[in-house]
Amino acid sequence: MSVETDSHGRLYLSSKLRRKYGEKFHVVEYEDRIELIPIDEDPLRAVRDEIGDALEGTSREELREEALRRAKQEVEDDIERAKREAEDTAE
Repeated sequence: MSVETDSHGRLYLSSKLRRKYGEKFHVVEYEDRIELIPIDEDPLRAVRDEIGDALEGTSREELREEALRRAKQEVEDDIERAKREAEDTAE
């Protein structure tokens, strides 16, 4: 399926697609394309449906701390990987 934007840059989706995926989308931009990711009308319900009771008994503060810890670890891993790649290309 292909669609075109109008003179104002608006993109129109068929009613069939809107019924299937909803009316709200997150636009993800890549180097060579964009993707429309449907946003659930009740995002919290969607998360609960997806993860079930996996976070039962975990406070928001604990979740924040864990997310921050993981984000820091990812950054550190990325820095180490970049250093290794730079060393490999320098050789």
